Amino acid sequence: MTRNEHDEHDEHDENPVAGLLLAAGGGRRLGGRPKALLGHRGRPLVEHAVGVLRAAGCARVHVVLGAAADTVRERADLTGCVLVDNPGWEQGMGSSLRAGLGSLAGTGARAALVSLVDQPGIGPEAVARVLAAYEDETSLVSAAYEGVRGHPVLFGSAHWAGIAATATGDRGARAYLKTHRDAITLVECGDVARPYDIDEQGDLIHLE
Repeated sequence: MTRNEHDEHDEHDENPVAGLLLAAGGGRRLGGRPKALLGHRGRPLVEHAVGVLRAAGCARVHVVLGAAADTVRERADLTGCVLVDNPGWEQGMGSSLRAGLGSLAGTGARAALVSLVDQPGIGPEAVARVLAAYEDETSLVSAAYEGVRGHPVLFGSAHWAGIAATATGDRGARAYLKTHRDAITLVECGDVARPYDIDEQGDLIHLE
């Protein structure tokens, strides 16, 4: 084994969970404003979301882009991230989830911690709790808010093929999680996060 291979092997052992940020949405109900480019604390929302994943302990972050991907690359500082283009982003979140999981194949990641760009009320504390519940490739973990499953979610690599096969439209992994509900570890996060979405004009009040 060469030094580079050895270093890469060690990195995979130390960081088995990769952050996977879904940031491809076009913001149809926001007048066609791509969600990744919405302003939050003086910077594009996608930058904030990447920062949350890193602050929670995700050393490797893959970001799925779609709407206005070239503009997102120009305006947002995504240094160190793996940027994944989803040309089929208009088909819904399921296509972005498939693209993101596909980008992790062969990287050595043993799980993906999936977060959504339009949930700025979920900060590092909640993400870190979900990350801490990872055990191995078979892990299925979800944040919960007063007992109701939400984001972020963690998918061990043993589940990726099954999720990709059922992720269609805007349902994402819901169908897969429904059929595997008994295997899901719920991590209560309602005391440290607010799981609202930035979907409509009225939701913009949550951005600073």
